[in-house]
Amino acid sequence: MHEARRMTEEAKRIGHKAGEAYQNAVGSGFEVATRSFTEINKGFEDAAAEITNFSKKRLEDVVQTWEQVLRARSFGDIVEAQSRYARKAYEDYTSQMSRLGDIYVGRLRDAFDQKEKLRRAR
Repeated sequence: MHEARRMTEEAKRIGHKAGEAYQNAVGSGFEVATRSFTEINKGFEDAAAEITNFSKKRLEDVVQTWEQVLRARSFGDIVEAQSRYARKAYEDYTSQMSRLGDIYVGRLRDAFDQKEKLRRAR
């Protein structure tokens, strides 16, 4: 009887330790996920701000080009204004895509770094 009671107490102790280990693992996993999602969310916010600024700049360029077209004195002036706009738009779009790519890659790297820091801390 005494042996059964001792075994029961030992099983409770081991079960309690296993429960604590499980809770710690779940808690740290939740913390990793939360930090990763936070970094990804910051990336989306940065991308949205970048896209907003880019859109404003594009609108300014369109208005400026229309002003040039309306002031044009010849067909050649119109073609030149449109050509400048098309060239600038292409350069701006390719540059913008590169910046957005850098933002996303940087945030993904930050999210991974957060995960690695937490993994090392354990």
